[in-house]
Amino acid sequence: MFVGEAPGATEDELGRPFVGAAGRLLTMTMEAVGIRRSEVYITNVVKCRPPNNREPRDEEIKACSPFLERQIELLRPRIVVTLGNVAGKWFFERSGLKWPGVTKARGKTYHVKVCGVELILIPTIHPAAALYNPSMRTLLQEDLRRVKEVMEAGTSETKPKTLLDFVKRS
Repeated sequence: MFVGEAPGATEDELGRPFVGAAGRLLTMTMEAVGIRRSEVYITNVVKCRPPNNREPRDEEIKACSPFLERQIELLRPRIVVTLGNVAGKWFFERSGLKWPGVTKARGKTYHVKVCGVELILIPTIHPAAALYNPSMRTLLQEDLRRVKEVMEAGTSETKPKTLLDFVKRS
């Protein structure tokens, strides 16, 4: 699961996350490290675009949190990649950790429990930051390469289950 902060103009218009310029950069970077977009669920902390594309306010984050919490409960992701400060802070707070900021937290793995789900949290920069500051693209790619390593390390235990898999255990 990849979680950003809020939809941009294109995302808000189309009703889909990360389909604008930052989304294209995210997809391109994911593919460069071997992650197919179809392998991950992508969402945002805040579900509607804040006016003038400003950072979401605390009350907006609070109002949208039940939706993200329910997504986590239903999807039970093994890995969550937070894109930027807002998403990183949201997950850190819900797991009882102090958010040090994306620059200090990025690229590391944290084993946490959020909404009753044990998961591996990997914060990284927001693709928009890498879009506006090309020198940060390397950081994004390094972090997503780390995500791919973690995904591959758990491939056997996260293989999709079929009815036959459950019958074999009996």
